[in-house]
Amino acid sequence: MAQIRKELSLDERKAKATAWALTFADVVTLLLTFFVLLLVMLNDAEKRLSILIDKLLDETYEEMTQGLSYENIEVERETKGIKITITGNLFKSTSSEIEPVYYSVVHEIGQIISESALMNLKDRKEHQQLLKIVDQQNAILNVEIRCEGHTDDAKLPPNADYPSNWELSSARSLNLVRLMNKHAGMSEKYFSALGYGEFRPVVDVSDIENFKDKQKARAKNRRVEIYLDAFIKQKVEIEKKVNI
Repeated sequence: MAQIRKELSLDERKAKATAWALTFADVVTLLLTFFVLLLVMLNDAEKRLSILIDKLLDETYEEMTQGLSYENIEVERETKGIKITITGNLFKSTSSEIEPVYYSVVHEIGQIISESALMNLKDRKEHQQLLKIVDQQNAILNVEIRCEGHTDDAKLPPNADYPSNWELSSARSLNLVRLMNKHAGMSEKYFSALGYGEFRPVVDVSDIENFKDKQKARAKNRRVEIYLDAFIKQKVEIEKKVNI
């Protein structure tokens, strides 16, 4: 009888010693469930924002296509935003100076961008829901107008203003940004300029032997691409950069 009592007492001590593990397991399970639910909620919010931003870009794209009706200007809706491609003799030969006949075209592009849905969210009731969700996430809708310059593969003459097509394409892109910004009347923070020289052609001219065909291909490669994009950016990230 004493042996039985001794064994029962030992079992009770073991049970008490391991009781905390059951409680700990319950707490861990609850925490895991909470974080899974939180992750699902965040993913749903991100998907909802993505849908609203896509609708906004679709609306801006429609405004662009209706406003820019030129043979040498193409407007495309891409996955990440809107692309405006300008081909033709936008710049003087081997120079970054914009041809005066294109001033009105650049002015029109700048005006359409500045008056678009993308740049006037606060003034349009249909987009208040988007702004509300963005604000709830302590974020902002960051808008980017990026200009990318491209040249053909022809080498610059020795007396050219720039040592290579790389510098030339960068200068052209920057000049276009400056002119567009001037007409748009928008903050410089929205704009950026890049140059890729002849290294990202739309047509490979290396296998083209006919002179006229090669010149036509080179004309297509000489272009400027303007990208309009919108994405969510956390306010905390911006504040950190400002303080650095």
